[in-house]
Amino acid sequence: MEIQFQGAARSVTGSRFLLRVGARRVLLECGLFQGPRDLSETRNRSFAFDPASIDGVVLSHAHIDHSGNLPSLWKRGYRGRIHATAATVDLCRVMLPDSAHIQQKDVEFVNRRESRRGTRRREPLYTLKDAEGTQECFEPHPYGERFEVCGGVSARFLDAGHILGSAIVELDLKERGSHRRFVFTGDLGRCHLPILRDPAPMPPCDVLMIESTYGNRHHLSPQETPEALAKVIERVAARSGKILVPAFAVGRVQEISSILKGLIERGRIPALPVYVDSPLAVDATEVFRRHPECYDAEARQILEQGGDPFGFGLIRYIRDVEDSIALNGRTDSMIIVSPSGMCEAGRILHHLRNNIGDPRNLVLIVGFQADSTLGKRLVEKRDRVRIFGEEFERRAEVVVMNGMSAHADRGELLDWAANAERRPATTFVVHGAEDQSLSLAEALRERGLRKVEVPELGQEASL
Repeated sequence: MEIQFQGAARSVTGSRFLLRVGARRVLLECGLFQGPRDLSETRNRSFAFDPASIDGVVLSHAHIDHSGNLPSLWKRGYRGRIHATAATVDLCRVMLPDSAHIQQKDVEFVNRRESRRGTRRREPLYTLKDAEGTQECFEPHPYGERFEVCGGVSARFLDAGHILGSAIVELDLKERGSHRRFVFTGDLGRCHLPILRDPAPMPPCDVLMIESTYGNRHHLSPQETPEALAKVIERVAARSGKILVPAFAVGRVQEISSILKGLIERGRIPALPVYVDSPLAVDATEVFRRHPECYDAEARQILEQGGDPFGFGLIRYIRDVEDSIALNGRTDSMIIVSPSGMCEAGRILHHLRNNIGDPRNLVLIVGFQADSTLGKRLVEKRDRVRIFGEEFERRAEVVVMNGMSAHADRGELLDWAANAERRPATTFVVHGAEDQSLSLAEALRERGLRKVEVPELGQEASL
């Protein structure tokens, strides 16, 4: 039994892990690497295996850095099962075609801009046809139900509390009389966030693979976040500015909508119009409404009373590109929430391009920003940033508010892993920048976990 770390090792995004159990091969995750354009091209187009040779794929959740390269797998010949929760399957049915569409449009935009320079034309990583073909492979499973992935490998999903449908993956691996229980956190959520249930406790296991996105950082508590957001909105409204919120269309958009709804209903913030500018966010919010089985007690009560956790009078969900463009000609104060969460693609790039030079405006960063992304450069408050290859002076204020993060922070990760009923013999720390992973690994050792490793990209390890 072996595992090879083909993505998200000492880095965030591009999750991809290959398990070998005897002659069987199982792929955990197949996400898009998000970073500099040329590096992303190389990472996302390359597989260190023949996709057609994989016996099964297990997916923890629908975020693009975990699921977004599945159409490339299909394009290269994979026709097996992709196992995920029912809500994850429904989200991928809207997210993967949207990813293909965004890639196509971004490539067209860049090719038009660069045609004058005579540079080679870029091609999208995959097409809508590939994304639609991938849908045929999905097999949904409820939380808690054990299922067979392939001979010698069975699995079940436990609630990770990260986004709708997110799962902790528990795998039972059997080879020639040997048995190992392997647990992968996926992206671990937080307790007491709006809408979703808290993460399930860590199950007993022999091998743990844990994310470390915030392995050395602490968040505001979920109770402190709404008040901190209210103060930001009041400040920008007083100077008649716009608030631009780059946010993942799945999870973060719905959480922000829920928090804004509460603040406005309590009269805590000015009654600014709120625009959720993303066809994907509109579709994802509809998927959220179809899966109340993932909700916590408070959100279910709102539904049972005929309410809507995501809708209120001042919010408008935008599909049409013409309506999106019209926002850039407006000078009144407003809140625009738009993907992508790391400012690497989608409509948020156009809103930043048109508004980043105005000091009245504010860019609110509410999620993790990987190295070398535009989002990370905004977090660093660079004076000048490049958008679609053009340089712009950043005069808009930037505020980082990690209290909205759906990732567990350092303390939450440590409490989840170290308080387990049975501690693993081996722990692999992945899906974090190197400093975050190394710091969490050391803290886990201090908490009494025995063998804790931070693998390198491409490294193989025995289970």
